[in-house]
Amino acid sequence: MFFDTGYDLLRVTVMTACSYAALITAVRISGKRTLAKMNAFDLVVTVALGSTLATILLNSTVSLAEGALALALLVALQFVSAWAAVRSQRVRRLVKAEPTLLLSGGRMLGEAMARQRVTESEVLQAIRSQGVGSVEEVAAVVLETDGKFSVITRSQAGSGSSLSDVAQTAGTRPEE
Repeated sequence: MFFDTGYDLLRVTVMTACSYAALITAVRISGKRTLAKMNAFDLVVTVALGSTLATILLNSTVSLAEGALALALLVALQFVSAWAAVRSQRVRRLVKAEPTLLLSGGRMLGEAMARQRVTESEVLQAIRSQGVGSVEEVAAVVLETDGKFSVITRSQAGSGSSLSDVAQTAGTRPEE
């Protein structure tokens, strides 16, 4: 069967249009950061927004007002946590991960890799995906807060100042 009743189709149509408008309004009011995937916390909020929207659209026991309130609360909580993280080191540590150095000066950092549950094969794949053919050509590989790898070759390393906020194992600094 393609549908139960015409009412159900009409309900989904109206709820979709209204929920979409509510979501767009909330996101526009809160700013660009709401849907940014800058770290794992941001990604979770984005997924939660999508899940909430799907629930509003397809679950007939959830009213539009309840769904719009849930969306608004998620967006507001994301806004407040991002605002607080910018102003407080303690909040920042609570809601955000630090980028982690996984390879330095052509040498894999096994302890950091184990702590982040990253295999040598994954680091090598990240290096290859950047078109680099030799681990020795790499000054640093960083696991970023959003789960992506950054590969910095020796020729790109410069002063290494972009690595100033990267969690490093004692005694490891990317070589130039």
